[in-house]
Amino acid sequence: MHRRDLIRLAVTTAAATSMPRWAWSATLNQRELFPLGVASGAPTPDGFVLWTRLLNGPVPGTVPADTPRTPLPDALTVRWEVAEDESFQRIVRTGQAQALADLGHAVHVEVAGLQPDCWYFYRFMHGDAVTQTARTRTAPAPYALPAKLRFAFVSCQRWEQGHYAGYRHMLDENLDLVLFLGDYIYEYAMPKTPPSYTLARTHTLVAAKTLGDYRDRYALYRTDEQLQAAHRACPWLVSWDDHEVQDDYAGLEGTGTASAFLARRNAGYQAFYENMPLRASALTHGLTGLGTHDGLRIHERHAWGRLLRFHMLDTRQYRDRQACRVPGEKAQGTVTPQGCLELQDPARSILGVDQERWAEQGLAQDATSGVHWTAMAQQTIFSRRNYQPLPAESYHSSTWDGYPACRQRLLDAVRISAPRNTVFLGGDIHQNYVCKVLADFSNAQSPVIASEFCGTSIASASSVPQSRAQEIADNNPHILLARSDRRGYAVAEVTPQRWTTTLRVLDDVAKPASGISTLARFVVDDGVAGPRLA
Repeated sequence: MHRRDLIRLAVTTAAATSMPRWAWSATLNQRELFPLGVASGAPTPDGFVLWTRLLNGPVPGTVPADTPRTPLPDALTVRWEVAEDESFQRIVRTGQAQALADLGHAVHVEVAGLQPDCWYFYRFMHGDAVTQTARTRTAPAPYALPAKLRFAFVSCQRWEQGHYAGYRHMLDENLDLVLFLGDYIYEYAMPKTPPSYTLARTHTLVAAKTLGDYRDRYALYRTDEQLQAAHRACPWLVSWDDHEVQDDYAGLEGTGTASAFLARRNAGYQAFYENMPLRASALTHGLTGLGTHDGLRIHERHAWGRLLRFHMLDTRQYRDRQACRVPGEKAQGTVTPQGCLELQDPARSILGVDQERWAEQGLAQDATSGVHWTAMAQQTIFSRRNYQPLPAESYHSSTWDGYPACRQRLLDAVRISAPRNTVFLGGDIHQNYVCKVLADFSNAQSPVIASEFCGTSIASASSVPQSRAQEIADNNPHILLARSDRRGYAVAEVTPQRWTTTLRVLDDVAKPASGISTLARFVVDDGVAGPRLA
């Protein structure tokens, strides 16, 4: 689909409140139209986005690949309701919207006109089919100072490498919000030879390359009951990393020919929009690449009154190719300053020029607006990780270490603007890291200006043994904790006086009913940069 047609359809369906009854279908199995559940996201003081996606017949990936499918009509009308109570006796908003084949039969409803800082219940209906009741909430008023915000941040949920027991435990965390920081799906087919990790479950999907492939992958992942329950519990803020398209891609650089990769990236981006609770405006702000393609904007700010403002960064779409990477081939992983002079090129960026400027402007705004906490939420580890004891140096080219000049520009912006408190959040590397963020990582004596919490994966395996993770921490004194041996998520409780991050880890990711425990808890005090062990 041409991008302007995609935008037109998305805007029209997101704003729809009344659609004709002609789209009701009497021929479908009504009670099986919502196997993928519901979700909400992008909360504002007066509303949020509601999402669902209709599907007919068996979910792809759960049955043999040649299983026949019965297509849905090109358009179906879906009713939706928002209420103050779980029994829907006090309905405050209701309407109808279209589920269109051109958008994968996904529905995005942008609800507005509600009260700030309030919980609501919602559901979707088509004929006799009704989704499970779900809960979501609005953000506080712009100038309010809430007493507390509790949110989880999580990433990396490869289907076959683990169950999603962590989401079941999130239901007991009394969360206001979930931040998903990338790798919601993995594009791979099942391994052809026995892998080094234990297969927790399997699927029958091919490697995702087309729009249909990516749609099928999201459908499979969203059948997980524990993931669905987490989406029903509260709103989500979502971003992507590489596996929503292709492992280790960078901007417009992937493996294979440039034209084939661009088509694959376009398909992955559209499927991401279709399957996430994003506003239609995400489709209208892309930056041009190759002179022909506009991307999907996911870098955005989300305020929680004056308590906290999230700056959701995109470290994937606009980044330059990894240092010393051969075009059309995979990134080489670790590089050294001596063996890869490109590593020090000051023009290279992981954010792109425009997003760098946008981030700098946001930091300056936070410094003057009375915001207590500035959260820089992005995809990977931000702090320096030298893999060797000094004076030797070795860095991973796909993290911020592969873009040191860009990182230093962002650090300079934090130092110069001086927001009240700055905390970096990340994922991607399937390991827990807690770091003091230095004003200049090339100088171990430079002042601490921020804190970082990089969370482990919810399911994806780590290829780094714990002994190696500890060696890396030993080589970098600003790293307070490094653990690669456990899967899970992190919970942040934020008050005006303190930020507390609790690292929660599963007993056994291979078990859907796995127990959970606390690995560690760290605190950042208001006005004091850097985390400390609680």
